[in-house]
Amino acid sequence: MRSLLRSKIHHATVTEANVDYVGSITIDRDLIEAVGLWVGEKVLVVSSTTGVRLETYVIEGTSGSGVIGINGPAAHLINAGETVIIMGFEITDKPVKPKIILCNARNGIAEYLDERAGMMVG
Repeated sequence: MRSLLRSKIHHATVTEANVDYVGSITIDRDLIEAVGLWVGEKVLVVSSTTGVRLETYVIEGTSGSGVIGINGPAAHLINAGETVIIMGFEITDKPVKPKIILCNARNGIAEYLDERAGMMVG
């Protein structure tokens, strides 16, 4: 069994960071659906701005809002305005074709990407 990349939201901008929230990462529902994440799923979040890496779980934000909210203690590490990569993994013994999107400046979907080729799909 191997842990393989299944879902990736690339170059999303953190819109809010709230240390007083219980925890997790809030993600616009449209982005969650585009890459096949589940509410409550563990994700790896990497700041492209600082290099900080952390694990947390997904909570659903309003569809079309563009929200990427870092909540709880993680908000001490990743702040509003930083760009992040959000990744979900699958433990399997079979190859996985990851669903990957590149976000635009408003956290909408700019492109669907193919990780192996590093290129836009379609």
